[in-house]
Amino acid sequence: MKRPPERPARSIVSCLILFVCALGAAAAERGPAARILFVGNSFTYGQGAAVRTYRADSVVDLNGGGIGGVPALFKAFAAESGLAFDVFLETHPGVGLDWHLAHEGDVIGGRPWDVVVLQSYSTLDKEHPGDSTALIRDVHTLAAALRARNPAVDVRLTATWPRADQVYPAAGAWHGRSLEAMTRDLRVGYGQAAAGTPGVKGVVPVGDAWMRAIHEGVADANPYDGIDPGRVNLWTADHYHASDYGYYLEALMLFGSITGRDPRVLGGGERAAVDLKLAPAVVMALERVAYEELAAQR
Repeated sequence: MKRPPERPARSIVSCLILFVCALGAAAAERGPAARILFVGNSFTYGQGAAVRTYRADSVVDLNGGGIGGVPALFKAFAAESGLAFDVFLETHPGVGLDWHLAHEGDVIGGRPWDVVVLQSYSTLDKEHPGDSTALIRDVHTLAAALRARNPAVDVRLTATWPRADQVYPAAGAWHGRSLEAMTRDLRVGYGQAAAGTPGVKGVVPVGDAWMRAIHEGVADANPYDGIDPGRVNLWTADHYHASDYGYYLEALMLFGSITGRDPRVLGGGERAAVDLKLAPAVVMALERVAYEELAAQR
């Protein structure tokens, strides 16, 4: 009796080998995951919103606090875009970069990070709102420490949003001025910190994106007088921190700035947006706002 031909079996084996090789080539093309560290406070970890604990298992909270926050949103966006990032965060409530230098300097400067995002106190200086002197000093010090471990580190600064509680109530530091004025002051302060500091690749203008969302009718301008129909509230109940929509816009800006990707490709069915139950139409509007603001900065 003749033995059955072996060619089909060999063809199957050959196909499996080619498939495995193709997977290996794809992984090699993708390269090792970039190590990104987010340093900040409640504006980074998502105080007052569901974002705070969102997919905490997908990132590494160096303080062990179980935080997902904006870093976890960034991780989700990157993964959906086929980008490999190992995401770490070092955050503490109500502080500026000076606190991180004093208490977590060894942690921040202890590894050769590829990308580091720095976010300081929401009024630039807690005791002297609008004063960027300490921010400039601290960014310069942190950038030098980071570059000592990796001269090619990409450092980004997050210029945060205007606080409604600092603009509308009489006790606010920007009372009698406007959301635009506070946004401009914050943006200028971070710009001063970035200027001439080696390693700092730029400022991510989150506050400007908030104002664009307000001016384009996506978001409401004043949560103290109610939310207009068809608009979302970017602030949470304290009119200070962000809502899930506000943090989502922050994450879109960081994602687009750091990766160079168009935030609009994520679409209304983006995974984190679905998990957080954000309205698809608003999600797409926020993606458009982020795209437009990033394009305006180029």
